[in-house]
Amino acid sequence: MPPHSASGQDIDRVAAELAACLPALSRALERQVGQEFPHPKPPEAQLALLRHVAAHDGTTVREAARALLMKPNNVSALVTQMTEQNLLERRQDPADKRVARLHLTAVSRRQITEVQSLMSTHLARALHTLTDGELDALGSALGALHALNGRLHPATR
Repeated sequence: MPPHSASGQDIDRVAAELAACLPALSRALERQVGQEFPHPKPPEAQLALLRHVAAHDGTTVREAARALLMKPNNVSALVTQMTEQNLLERRQDPADKRVARLHLTAVSRRQITEVQSLMSTHLARALHTLTDGELDALGSALGALHALNGRLHPATR
């Protein structure tokens, strides 16, 4: 654990504020995007798998399950549903025919790009309403938020 001068009480306050603020921020952003996104929103587990495959093209079911903290048989069932919906492709590993590698389809890649664009647009619009000091504080916090994410997500350790 890195040394710091923050008291336990300060850390508890920051933890409580983050626990309240981050989900609310995420819900507000999802609501705004949902109003403009012309496709039905997939279930959260499918979204998590799509995000993982987008970030780790060619991942296996086992690797995805470990990263998403899910059972491999549940991820396998999701992959089956999502291949039927043309959101994921299963391709045989050329080096080991027993292994299937997961890839986004053109459809899912297009939809992810569309959602990311909508999110960026909504965030940029909101950021334009902040003061210079607020923008500086958010910019300075990004590195710490990425570090916190890495410590909270066991698959990235």
